[in-house]
Amino acid sequence: MTEEAINPLRRRMIEDMTVRNLDAGTQRGYVRAVRSCSRYSGRRPEQLTFEDVRRFQLHLTQRGLAPASVNSVMVGLRFFFRVTLKRPEALDYIPMAREPQRLPVVMTPEEVASLLEAATGLKWRTALSVAV
Repeated sequence: MTEEAINPLRRRMIEDMTVRNLDAGTQRGYVRAVRSCSRYSGRRPEQLTFEDVRRFQLHLTQRGLAPASVNSVMVGLRFFFRVTLKRPEALDYIPMAREPQRLPVVMTPEEVASLLEAATGLKWRTALSVAV
């Protein structure tokens, strides 16, 4: 794709991301998020509304995307609205999905004893007993 073929708004968004030193992969993800939302809504990116984004977020959630995946798309859309379109209220109107908290895995006393018994030598047994 030649330099002239890039939409001016996309070029502006890429420049905004470059100025902020965002990684190339992050930039591709943000541009993909805007493009996907635009296609889903049937509107050009500059015509997107917060309601379009809300419906797109609902669509992603209903498709079964994990909250972390939905959030990565929403972060790209937040950047587009807040920085490129200069609409700081985007943070209020584009919510992030709540990610479920996971409990840490805790070993049973029997598992700890088994682990310590499997250690070869006093040095390794001591290291494991401090770590566990």
